[in-house]
This record gives sequence, structure tokens and C-alpha cells, in this order.
Amino acid sequence: MVETSEPVVLADPQVIEGLDYWRQLPIKQQPEWPDAAAVAAASAEIASLPPLVFAGEIDQLRDRLARAARGEAFVLQGGDCAETFAGATADQIRNRVKTLLQMAVVLTYGASVPVVKMGRMAGQFAKPRSSDNETRGDVTLPAYRGDIVNGYPFDVASRTADPSRLVQGYHMAASTLNLIRAFTQGGFADLREVHSWNRGFATNPANQRYEGLAKEIDRAIRFMEAAGADFDELKRVEFYTGHEGLLMDYERPMTRIDSRNGTPVNTSAHFLWIGERTRELDGAHVDYFSRIRNPIGVKLGPSTTPEVMEQLADKLDPNREPGRLTFITRMGAGKIRDALPGLLEASKSLELQPLWITDPMHGNGITTPNGYKTRRFDDVVDEVRGFFEAHRAAKTVPGGIHVELTGDDVTECLGGSEQIDEATLATRYESLCDPRLNHMQSLELSFLVAEELAAFPSPPQA
Repeated sequence: MVETSEPVVLADPQVIEGLDYWRQLPIKQQPEWPDAAAVAAASAEIASLPPLVFAGEIDQLRDRLARAARGEAFVLQGGDCAETFAGATADQIRNRVKTLLQMAVVLTYGASVPVVKMGRMAGQFAKPRSSDNETRGDVTLPAYRGDIVNGYPFDVASRTADPSRLVQGYHMAASTLNLIRAFTQGGFADLREVHSWNRGFATNPANQRYEGLAKEIDRAIRFMEAAGADFDELKRVEFYTGHEGLLMDYERPMTRIDSRNGTPVNTSAHFLWIGERTRELDGAHVDYFSRIRNPIGVKLGPSTTPEVMEQLADKLDPNREPGRLTFITRMGAGKIRDALPGLLEASKSLELQPLWITDPMHGNGITTPNGYKTRRFDDVVDEVRGFFEAHRAAKTVPGGIHVELTGDDVTECLGGSEQIDEATLATRYESLCDPRLNHMQSLELSFLVAEELAAFPSPPQA
């Protein structure tokens, strides 16, 4: 028997060469590695390891994001501010997945819209910092840049950048993704199990409201089963991963050539985004991401001008490919109603239909008098409302929401129906970077977004 296979398409040598052009450009938010040879060896080892995601999955996500950009679906992206190696446990991963599944059910049922589910997971190990160093008393040490770079304890050994953590980050991402795939493909995510996703969470009003919705779904499914419907597809869900593509000594070696067409794809995640601190038009990150085929996100803050937005689109999405470019707005509750409308209006004149997602977390950070970084839940809600208001006025499509959350009952964000106050923050403040919505606040937010979506005008028919 003669074995046959699809022909392998090799990349143009200029394409390969272009993937490293970023090395000649200014670059920000990279650690100061003490041993360049050790970094090169770690990157080489990562390059020899299997991909974490596959090009076909990436193509599928691009199609899903294009639908969301047209108003035919809605994107839910959530997960940790910064994943930690210690936090990659089965229980914590399961709780994050459960929370996202619950939020997606609320959105799907409450707004009658398909939901693209994406975890800020299996790679969100690196974090940009406002300063390269941190000072406590008379001691100054390198800032904590995430577990893939250095450790959180404030001592020289922990804070020294360690290239071996790059390889460890790959393996932690692989094990996390393996468990995510098991949960979402092996029956755990079966829509007929909506009640079981609530088990293990504390009783609270958001859970009670969710239980009421779950009963309605049960009744609808029983009716459809009695009518002869086949629900095999309910046993599994599509679930994608994304993270900020920050650390080039990790992202570049995870870049592989798709043998079907010879194009480069980053196989560390299905979706990657460029942060507000690294989106310089002539910088290393924008150049690198312009050369890979993954769907790409860009964070846009309140100072973003229509001219900069157009330049980013021309660089990252010159062919205006559906599903390619996502703008993730992080304006702040007090600024979104002034800053977003101009960008939305400008986008309409550029023959550009990006996916617009709101990040209502990063523009609303505050620090309490006792030193805790936190966010007010009311500010998060207000920014979401402002996002929908701006799109309603511009007659553009609000395509998704991007939130930092955990499936655990932490106390990191003020407010919500639990009425977390400044005194309560200390009881379960577990994040090493930014504060996250807890399980209850996440569910509360999903009901709000479902109401906004349900009231939003349907997109115009082509």
C-alpha cells in the first residue's frame, strides 16, 4: 500500500527572515536576562517542542470572530490577570472554565446570540509593568514580570529573570490546555449539565438567578428531545485560548509554518493581542504580529486617535480580512463616552470592520488607602454600558467583552451584590498583579451584558 498525504508547502525564505526583523526594532517590556546564551538555549528548546494549538483551529476562530464583527455572534474572553504556575491546578482551571461556561449560557440564552468562548488562559504568564524596578524601603529589585520570567517574592534570587522559566511556561500552558480540552470536549461542558456547573460555588443571588435560567434551559431541552431533536452537539463546546503576546523569547519560537500554505502562525494560542504599552507602530511587537496569520487584538486606550487606529489597521490588517483584527478598548468608565465615538465613526470610513471588544477592567484601577489595587464593580458596569451606548449611537457592532476574572470567591474588586468594601478586600485577596472579578461578580456582569445585547438593534442585513 502506498501512503498518501497532503503536499507540504514550504515558506518563502523571505517570510522566515521577516519573522526576525523585530530584533532590529525598538522593543519594550522585555526582561533583562542575565545570560543571553541561556535565553537562546531556552528559546531553541521551545522551538523544538510540539505546537500548543493548530493552524486549522486558528482559521476556525478567525471565522467565528468575523461573525462577531458582523453582529452574528458575541465574544466572551476571560481569565486571570496573570496566570501563575502554582495556580495551574485542576480545581482552579475547572472553576475558571465553569465560570466562563455559565457566563456564556447567560449570554446565549438571555440574548439569543451564539457566544465565542475564549479563555485568557494557557499562556497569560507574562505581564507588562509600569516600571522596570520595584522599591521597598531601601531595597530596589527588578519588578515581577510574571511567573514565566521571575518569582513574586521580594528577594534577589526570586526577582532575577530566569530563562528556564520560559520552558516551564510552555509545559504549564500545555498541561492547562490539555485539561481545558478535556473539560470542553469530554462531556463536562454538555449543555444538559448546566445545573452541575453551579456546584461548589457559594450560595449567592447571582447563582440563584442562574439556577432559574438553568431550569428554563432544562425545560426547553426536554421539549426538544421529546420532539425528536438530536443533541449530540450539546456534549462539547468550542473553546479557544488567548493571551497578550508580550515576551518575544517565547512567542517567536512558538511560531511555526503551516504546511498547508507556507504561512507563519503562532502556535502558543489561537488569539494574541498587543498591549497598550507595546503597540508602537515602528516597534518590535507590531512588526512581528503583522507577519503571522493568527487573529490579532490591539488594546486601545482613551488617548488613541483615529489616525493611530488607521495606521495600526494598515499595518496589521492591510487586506481588511474578516476576523483578522480586533480592537479591545480600555478607556475607563469616565472616558469611554468621550473617547470611543470618534474611533467608531472613523472606522466606518476606512472600509474596516474590526471586531470591537470592551475591556472594562484596565481603565478603572484604583488603589485604596491601605495599599490594595482594586476596581469598583460599578465602574466596570458603567464602562460596559458606555461601550454599548457608543455603538448604538454610531450604528456599529459591540462584538464582545474581555474581563479579568477567576472562578474562585476572592475579594479583589469592590462592590457587587456581595457589597465587598475596603475592609473586606484583605480577606481573600489572592492576585499577584491586578484585581479580578470573582465568580459571583462575573455572573452578575454576564446578566447585565445579556440585557444590553438583547436590547441592541439587530445588525443590518447585507
